[in-house]
Amino acid sequence: MVKPFASSADTAAKEQTLEVLADGVYALTAEGDPNIGAIEGEDFLVCFEALATPVAARKWLDRLREHTDKPVRYLVLSHYHAVRVLGASAFDADVIVAHEITRALVAERGKEDWESEFARMPRLADGADSVPGLTWPTLTFSDRLTIDLGGDRGDLVLQYHGRGHTEGDITAWLPRQKILFAGDLVEAQAALYTGDAFHRDWAGGTLDRVKALGAEQLVGGRGAVSRGRAEVDAAIEQTRGFLQVMLREVGAVQQRGGTLREAFEATHAALVDDYGHWPIFEHCLPFDVSRLWDELSGVERPIIWTAERDQEVWAQLQS
Repeated sequence: MVKPFASSADTAAKEQTLEVLADGVYALTAEGDPNIGAIEGEDFLVCFEALATPVAARKWLDRLREHTDKPVRYLVLSHYHAVRVLGASAFDADVIVAHEITRALVAERGKEDWESEFARMPRLADGADSVPGLTWPTLTFSDRLTIDLGGDRGDLVLQYHGRGHTEGDITAWLPRQKILFAGDLVEAQAALYTGDAFHRDWAGGTLDRVKALGAEQLVGGRGAVSRGRAEVDAAIEQTRGFLQVMLREVGAVQQRGGTLREAFEATHAALVDDYGHWPIFEHCLPFDVSRLWDELSGVERPIIWTAERDQEVWAQLQS
């Protein structure tokens, strides 16, 4: 029996919760759906992530407008995945910021990713026909970009920590408030999607550098806001632990000359007790294991996911 493809059977609406993390710092979480945030400057807003469509983004902006009417000057995109970026036109931002590698990835694989992700997660594609096209950053950087929020609000530091969930992930860090928007580099009680990842870099130096920031509140890509240093560190280590189990299990199957299907089954068995009840675990794992198998086989950069390839991998591993 083949399980319903990815999240195609996940049609139930998720409850969205808007949280005020500090004066002028907002996060919207949604029971394992993609998180999104905003930071007030003196006379402008910085928004973090854009959701999958302008229709979905406008619903978030309507809630945000209950707290602030400042115009959006910057829209920051943590990486290139469609469900994070294709709602960008709703923000009417002066500047769309991303890592320079993210811009290159949009050019290389943005169209295919759009088709792939909307097929995998149709419920997130609310008003899919409202997407005007690919989202292109208008300002990119390689290492760090600091935004002066004005007045006594301090700085917002956008930073690249190394390869992880994708080749070009960035975080948004408020050093004064010790609040971190981590994007999909960290998930709090939500399974990891690693289909475009660099597992060894991510589990090692990249997460080390994220942890070294010393955040006291963390908004991951999915899941609840982590509050307090203990919760923040637990979310980072839970993310690292997922990756380490994958590396161990897939690596062991490869070393003994096993198959991709055997690697998937071993990884599923090793993770399911601790992570299987978390959002999108069954959805993600076939794509995760397929990418890691390639990576450990010497395929340095992720193979582009297409709607057709998605179905082939799913049929091979989730039947």
